Amino acid sequence: MRIAVVLPRGCSFCPGKDNSMETVVRTLAAHSRLNRSITLICDDGAAPQPDLNIQTVPAGLGRKARNAAVASILRAVSPDIVEYHQQLKMASELARRFPAAVHVLYRHTRIKPAKNVIEAFRYGRRLARFNRLVFVSQAAGQEFAEDYPRLADRVASVCNPIAIEAWRASPDTRENLILFSGRAMRDKGLDLFCVALAETLDRHPDWRGALMLGDWEKHRDWAAPLIGALDRFGDRVEIYKSASLDEVRAVTRRAAIAVTPSRVREAMGLAALEAHAAGAALISSGRGGLREASGEHAIYVDVENAEPLTVAINHLVENPEERLSLARAGQAFVERVHAPAARAAELDALRETLADRSSSGRSPSSARGSFGQMREGTQSGA
Repeated sequence: MRIAVVLPRGCSFCPGKDNSMETVVRTLAAHSRLNRSITLICDDGAAPQPDLNIQTVPAGLGRKARNAAVASILRAVSPDIVEYHQQLKMASELARRFPAAVHVLYRHTRIKPAKNVIEAFRYGRRLARFNRLVFVSQAAGQEFAEDYPRLADRVASVCNPIAIEAWRASPDTRENLILFSGRAMRDKGLDLFCVALAETLDRHPDWRGALMLGDWEKHRDWAAPLIGALDRFGDRVEIYKSASLDEVRAVTRRAAIAVTPSRVREAMGLAALEAHAAGAALISSGRGGLREASGEHAIYVDVENAEPLTVAINHLVENPEERLSLARAGQAFVERVHAPAARAAELDALRETLADRSSSGRSPSSARGSFGQMREGTQSGA
């Protein structure tokens, strides 16, 4: 069985610039027992990695040119399964070119409901080209099944792994630091956190805050006034704008308390997994896949306004033994439940099931032959 994993535009496994999606893909591939059968396809910039087979296309290509470049690699690799990460339109166009392969769309975020009949038809046609739709939590998969019931039987879930050794720090020796790590937008509850942090710092002068703000340039007009309101605390509040993963990791390992006050149903919540792995006590909205990320090892709060969040933060600040117990339990939970080997085994089992079902309808050799004979412009399917 040969497997091609196609990453979206902009993903390159570039050292120091890899995003959370790339980290998940690389972690799953590295721990897969099918590792030698997997080819990762991404943009130029990938560093040589002895445990992974990476092939690249030129960076900066438009969608059509990039699809042509990816298609060329797919014809050469001739995989039995093509696994596309995240970008629906790009993936759907490629899947349509190669009907002989098994196609999997792997979503790291939710697929939102269609806004109208035309959009529902367009999304439904694209999604129907995939043999399986993999989501990073059961919650995200169930939500999709409710929105697209005709495709419910194609839904599967593989929760994100966390390579805990890269994040681990002792919960026993933490700074008096309260952390927000996420995109600088309302959906992530940044405004709620800023209000709650200010009230907590006024009440507890020996505590500090840290904000790791992703996609800063995109959201700065909305977020800047919120951050400006924290200027009065001076160096008691650390601000990091569009920080690298290494910077996020370093700060998360210092924090005693981490907060994920998302207003939306998160597909999974990597920030929650990272906080647990690093040894911080977590306060969470619990929406969507966030409860799967944390289990019973977070304090869950309502996020309609900042008051419940403020109460929860102050509670952990004022109860160090409970804070330490929560941090230890959360770290042990993600090490046990979200281990890379366990998650990779789930994905491998899904791939093998798909390959078995496919081969029962045609021989692997005829499938590969059909794949290799497809020409770049050929289209088939709905």
